[in-house]
Amino acid sequence: MAIRRRSVLAGGVALWAGAPAILRAQTAAPGAPAAPGTIHVSHGFAMHGEPKYKADAGPPDYLNPNAPKGGSVRLGARGTFDSLHPYIVKSVPAAGISQLWDTLCWNSRDEASTEYGLIAETIEWPEDRSWVAFTLRPQARWHDGSPITVEDVIFSLDILKSKGLPNYAFYYADVLKAEKVGDRKVRFSFRDNTNRELPLIIGQLPILPSKWWASRDFEKVSLEPALASGPYRVESFDVGRSITYRRVADWWAKDLWMNRGRNNFDVIRYEYYRDVTVQFEAFKAGDLDVRQENIARNWATAYDIPAVRDGRIQRAEIPHELPTGMQCFAFNLRRDYFKDKRVREAIATMFDFAWANKNLFYGMYKRNVSFFGNSELASSGLPTAAELKYLEPLRGKIPEEVFTKEFVLPETDGTGNVRELARKALALLKEAGWEVKDGKMTETKTGRKLAFEMLLNDASFERVVLPYKQNLERIGIDMTVRTVDTAQFKRREDEFDYDMMVEGFGQSLSPGNEQRDFWGSKSADTPGSRNSLGIKDAAIDSLIDTLIAAPDRESLIAVTKALDRVLLWSNFVVPNWHNNKVFVAYWNRFARPDKSARYAPFAFDTWWIDEAKDRALQRERK
Repeated sequence: MAIRRRSVLAGGVALWAGAPAILRAQTAAPGAPAAPGTIHVSHGFAMHGEPKYKADAGPPDYLNPNAPKGGSVRLGARGTFDSLHPYIVKSVPAAGISQLWDTLCWNSRDEASTEYGLIAETIEWPEDRSWVAFTLRPQARWHDGSPITVEDVIFSLDILKSKGLPNYAFYYADVLKAEKVGDRKVRFSFRDNTNRELPLIIGQLPILPSKWWASRDFEKVSLEPALASGPYRVESFDVGRSITYRRVADWWAKDLWMNRGRNNFDVIRYEYYRDVTVQFEAFKAGDLDVRQENIARNWATAYDIPAVRDGRIQRAEIPHELPTGMQCFAFNLRRDYFKDKRVREAIATMFDFAWANKNLFYGMYKRNVSFFGNSELASSGLPTAAELKYLEPLRGKIPEEVFTKEFVLPETDGTGNVRELARKALALLKEAGWEVKDGKMTETKTGRKLAFEMLLNDASFERVVLPYKQNLERIGIDMTVRTVDTAQFKRREDEFDYDMMVEGFGQSLSPGNEQRDFWGSKSADTPGSRNSLGIKDAAIDSLIDTLIAAPDRESLIAVTKALDRVLLWSNFVVPNWHNNKVFVAYWNRFARPDKSARYAPFAFDTWWIDEAKDRALQRERK
């Protein structure tokens, strides 16, 4: 459901980021389905069922409404930035910049696919969900005190679809228009009523100031802070080195029920580091306050330092119920030698996860065997009758293994012996028309060698891919490894200028329109899209359309599992690994709610400075 940029594991910290009132045009008996002409008006919208929280409810129990405001926090970011404009392809935006603009709605953190009005006071939709309308809160304001208007909402949809990141065009493709239908009311009309998630999707629309952009080029990279409406504003920055945000004390939404206890720090500063090792050393030295650890070796061994042993640095392992998505080594199918599924499968076979998990990850990870792992959306075993309903019409157009085999990745004993893997890979390559000549994997028809580049933007991955490179060399495949800086990586990523790279496809509990951007044929040739794999497959397009049009939760689960099976058996990726816990280390100057939200376990925006702990830490540092 959510619009996402790539989510490859790195060493930084990200700020996460009751029954509704219903107006019925026709009266339905209690408990009976709503009549076709029913118009719903509510403070919240749930994809299935009803919202958990009533209008103007008290804060959720994973927030502390009495959390004190104040203090400053220093976070780390890797790479560089050249822009304060996060909505265009050419931009390398500063860390944390997207939090400056409020959206129409707020995503609930303990409900699957439920939103509540933020800029919007109420949400209105017909029973068939063929349109949605939002009435804006009268108090919604930009930082200059001017009101957020219906014109701003219409402008935001139009500019993001036409000139924004490509994923917006795909995400909002089925939204035909937005129109003003009242002083504070805007209505979005949809192409048809097959995509029942569209009211939620529109709710995520970031609202941008039309009057500010009227005199500026939206497609131009800019370091001018745009007029914003969110809880923070840019205070200062040093291009590529740091950026500082200051809390907006009179933020218009600070007293809304979902915001009481959030956004507690007065100042948030991101310090940039080009190397993850240097960034980690900065944290240990006290130059950074919080670190979300994504390197298992570090978590297992690198925190045996005095500050941890004496309690000045705290560590937390926070379980989560989020889908883990798919982190992977991604093939670029636009490369001719990767078009053959057997070649891709052979290359994937040579990755020895058991050895890496034992020797590099300290046994902390599990192998990814689904694009929707750690959720009820993940496929397993053989297809059920519910899944076959969607798979059978595609027989002959999708891998036959989908129907006959459980998807299982090759395994080893972790000793580094890959002879069985090599035998399987060589057999696949021979079948595809390749053989080893003079020590190199060679295509028998053309004489070309099988050689490609693995593109990285994080040197910590080198210790994983270099052993993989050695395994491939055993069967004559030459994989070079190249690590580049953030700006160059993003440029090559947006232009699809790579053979293979580390990629992450994050998923929500309610997959929908974003699947077109991930795997849809139309996105394959759009620079900057999320279809980094270059998939063009009519059967997959059909499954995505069916998923988007799923009428209920049961159907959505079944078709998602069907899509999962097709993606897995197509061998588009070399699956990596996942963990169902968030590892966080922090200097002992913070407090956080006793309970974590099911779907936002870290949620740093709910933490606050504990003055007593902070004073004690400062004394110890002296």
